[in-house]
Amino acid sequence: MQQQLIECVPNISEGRDSVKINSIANIVETVEGVKLLDIDPGKATNRTVITFVGEPEPVIEAAFLLIKKASELIDMSKHSGEHPRFGATDVCPLVPIRNISLEETAVFAHKLGERVGKELGIPGYFYENAAKEEKRKNLASCRSGEYEGLPKKLSDPDWKPDFGPAEFNELVSKTGATAISARDFLIAYNVNLNTTSTRRANAIAFDIREAGRVKREGNPITGKKVLDKNGEPVRIPGKLKAVKGIGWYIEEYGIAQISYNLTNISITSMHVAFDETCKAAEERGLRVTGSELIGLIPLQAMLDAADYFLIKQQRSLGIAESEKIKIAIKSLGLDDLKPFNMKEKIIEYMLDSEEKKLIDLKLNDFADETAGESMAPGGGSISAYVGSLGVALGTMVANLSAHKAGWDDKWETYSKWAEKGQAYMSKLLFLVDEDTNAFNKIIDGFRMPQGSDEEKATRAEAIETATKYATEIPFQVMETAHDSMEVMQAMLKEGLQTSLSDAGVGVLCARAAVIGAYFNVRINAKDIKDRKFALEILDKAKKIYKSTLQIESEAIAYIDTRM
Repeated sequence: MQQQLIECVPNISEGRDSVKINSIANIVETVEGVKLLDIDPGKATNRTVITFVGEPEPVIEAAFLLIKKASELIDMSKHSGEHPRFGATDVCPLVPIRNISLEETAVFAHKLGERVGKELGIPGYFYENAAKEEKRKNLASCRSGEYEGLPKKLSDPDWKPDFGPAEFNELVSKTGATAISARDFLIAYNVNLNTTSTRRANAIAFDIREAGRVKREGNPITGKKVLDKNGEPVRIPGKLKAVKGIGWYIEEYGIAQISYNLTNISITSMHVAFDETCKAAEERGLRVTGSELIGLIPLQAMLDAADYFLIKQQRSLGIAESEKIKIAIKSLGLDDLKPFNMKEKIIEYMLDSEEKKLIDLKLNDFADETAGESMAPGGGSISAYVGSLGVALGTMVANLSAHKAGWDDKWETYSKWAEKGQAYMSKLLFLVDEDTNAFNKIIDGFRMPQGSDEEKATRAEAIETATKYATEIPFQVMETAHDSMEVMQAMLKEGLQTSLSDAGVGVLCARAAVIGAYFNVRINAKDIKDRKFALEILDKAKKIYKSTLQIESEAIAYIDTRM
C-alpha cells in the first residue's frame, strides 16, 4: 500500500512568547514519523500557525500532544490579539496530501476530537468536511462570539459541543475551545496596502471576498440594512468565490493589510486574488505594495502564479522552475515585508528527501563521483544526463526565439516548445538518479540470504524483478531522449538561425543518450529469465535506436545546407 500523508496546521493563540511557541511546536517531533515543517508567529495577531506532516496515525498523535501542551502553556483568559479566536489551540485542520481522500481524513479528525474531549476536557466543534451538521461547516459560525462568548455558547443546546464538556468550567476558562476539521489545502494570504486605515482595508476586503458586504439603503456605510423576507440582511456578493477576507492594521509593520483565506485555490488562486485586490485598491485611491504568505504553499500554486504573470508579459513559460518561483515572488511582492525563502515556504521543498541525489551535485563533484571506484553512477545515468543537456539546448533556442525583438506575434509558439523541452529535461534528470537506484536494487537482491530453498527462491525473484526494472529505466531514457529531439528539430528550422549550432549540438547529445541507454538495455536484458519480456523490450529499443540515427542524419544534412 502506498504511503498516506496528511498535513496538520494548528493555529495556537500565542504569537509573542518564542519560548512557549517553540515548546508547543517542537513537541510534534517527539512522535516518530512526523516532520515539523513550519512555525509562523504573528505578534499583532498574537497567533502562530504551525505546520507538520506525516502518516495519519502519527499526525493525530502529534496533534493531540500539541493541543495538550498549548492548553498547559496558554491562558485564554489573558489573551488578546487582532485575529478572531476562541481557544489556546484555536483551530486544528487536517489536510490530505498524498494517497488519502478528504472523507478518510475526516475520520481521523473525528478520532482526534473525541480524544481531545475525553482526555483533555477541552470542548470543541468539527467544521468544514468534518462537520456533523450543515450549520457547523463554516468556521466563522463555530467561532462566532469568540472566547468571550463561550459561556453563553456552550450552554446553548443548538451549539452543544461536538466533543468535550458543554460548560464553561474552570479548565475551559483557561483552554477555551478548539475547532477541528478535515479540509482542502487552504492558503492564508495577506495583501499589503499603502495605508494605515483598517476601514479602507475592510472596504477592499468586502469588494473581493465571496460574502461581500451587507446591502444598505442610501449611504453604503451608514445606511439602514436591507432585509429579505425572512428578516435576514441582504448581501452584495464580492468578486471572488472561495475567498474569506477582513482588513486589519498590523502595528508590527505599520500598515493595513487585507487578510484572506483562499479556501479552494482551484476556484480562486493566489495570483487572481492579488490582481483583483490591486484593481480594487486602485479604484479606491490606494496601492498594493506586496503580499505575505502565512504558513506553507503548494509548489503548483507558485508555478501557476508565475505562468499567469509571464503570460501577461508575453514571455515564454518554458523556463526553469527556480526562475518561475523568483518571478512569482517578485510579481506578488512576497518579499515586501521580509525575505521569502522558497525552501522553507513551499511544501514540496520541505518534504524533499534529505537523501543525496546525483543531480544535486556540482558538475565537478558529479564527474568525480562517476570516476570513483563504485559501479554507479554508470553509463545509464550518464546517458540520461547527456540527454537532459541536449534538450536543454533545444529549450534555450526556443526561449531565445520567444524573446527576439520583432517576433512578438510568435512568442506563444516558442513558449510551447520551451515547455515541452522543460518536461523532457525534468524526466531525464529524474532518470539520472533512477538508473543508479535501479542498479542498486539488483545489488540488494544479490545480498539477500540464500540459506534455504525458500530464501533462494525469494532472492531469485527479487533479482529478476530488479533486473527487469534496471532494463526498463534505460529504455525510458531512450524513449525520452528520442522524443525530445522534436524540440531541436523544430528549432533548427523555426528558431533563431544564429543558434543553429546550439540546436545541432542538442541533437547530437540526444543521439548519444539514446545509443548509450540502448547499450544498457541490451546488457541488462540478457540476464532476464523472462525471455518474452526481454525480447519485446529489445525489439522496441531497436526501433527507437534506428529512428534516432535517421533523425540525426536528417538534422546534420539540414545544418550543412544552412552553414
